[in-house]
Amino acid sequence: MDFTNYIPVLLIICMAVGFSVVNIVASGLLGPKRSGKIKDSTYECGVDPIGTARKRFNIRFYILAMTFLVFDIEIIFLYPWAVDFSQLAQGSEEATLFLGRILFFLGTSIIAYIYAWKKGVFNWD
Repeated sequence: MDFTNYIPVLLIICMAVGFSVVNIVASGLLGPKRSGKIKDSTYECGVDPIGTARKRFNIRFYILAMTFLVFDIEIIFLYPWAVDFSQLAQGSEEATLFLGRILFFLGTSIIAYIYAWKKGVFNWD
């Protein structure tokens, strides 16, 4: 098996990890070292923290976030599919199989969206 096709992916992963490590180390070395009561307190949009952080949230926030992630990942899967599909011979059996798979994938995603909509996930009342 030829692994030369994976070299660009490995290079991007190494660059992402290297960028993260360099930023963390540089901010630790170059960042301010002052601390104090106000400096070390929690900051949330300019509002002073009141109460405990163990407050219960409505489950709709989590369901909406998960719905967003599902559709976000769906878009990520559509790009490589579109590139591969455009390179297949028109009308071939493999192209029909590719099209059937993505239609099934999109169909189940649409059903999931309709289910979430009927459950009231997108209502903020």
